[in-house]
Amino acid sequence: MDTIFIRELRLDAWVGLYKHEKLAPQTIEIDVEFGVPGDAVFRSGRVGDTIDYSQVVSRLRALLEKEHFGLIETLAERIAKLMIEDFKAPTVKVSVTKLGVVKGAGRVGVTIERSGPKFNPSLGSAG
Repeated sequence: MDTIFIRELRLDAWVGLYKHEKLAPQTIEIDVEFGVPGDAVFRSGRVGDTIDYSQVVSRLRALLEKEHFGLIETLAERIAKLMIEDFKAPTVKVSVTKLGVVKGAGRVGVTIERSGPKFNPSLGSAG
């Protein structure tokens, strides 16, 4: 499976269940890795035949600006759904990390993996 990745994307987000987490946004780190939808891009060299990572980043910024997420698990699931439904990614792996929120730990986070309805693992791509 060919993938595109965005790593260590730091954004401010309204996330958390505790009262102090609802008073101000906190910086989180997002890693997203998603399957390339088909192989047309390798022949055409056109961004229209793949998923434009700059558009992904724009959509992530917009998502985090308008919503509060109680759990980072919920945020990760929302990102995975966005990638599969809106960008038609056949597969997606999302990690969301909170930085410096637990004494003694540099980071805490969650990683999830999802596949779109057209993903065929035996083919390694949408099919």
